[in-house]
Amino acid sequence: MRMAGDMGKTILRKIDGVAELAKRLSECPEVSRYDSAEYREAWAVADGFADLEGAFRTFLDECLPKLVDSRVRGEALVDVLQDVGEELRTILWHIQAPKFYQYLHNCSDASNADNEGKPKPPPDDSKL
Repeated sequence: MRMAGDMGKTILRKIDGVAELAKRLSECPEVSRYDSAEYREAWAVADGFADLEGAFRTFLDECLPKLVDSRVRGEALVDVLQDVGEELRTILWHIQAPKFYQYLHNCSDASNADNEGKPKPPPDDSKL
């Protein structure tokens, strides 16, 4: 599997891109509300996006062309399907890991586009 920094078309090429995105995300109360002394949600989300970019690019640039190649058959096709599975595993992990996206865990129907599960704003402490 190629890492996001190894590809010519990447958007989050280097640690600087991830760090800049993490800095901007940390300014969003909806993201930073999940921070603790040892955990920074903004960094987790930004770093996850870099990994997701790598997984999506590997699927699109390597796996998908092999899947549609009519010459790829038998064991070679199974190998490609297993490669797709590994990219999907990465994608699922980065959907499940960030606390910001925890509302996605409760989606019983992936086609549900009503966005009822969108992150809610932080509670107003003055009303407690």
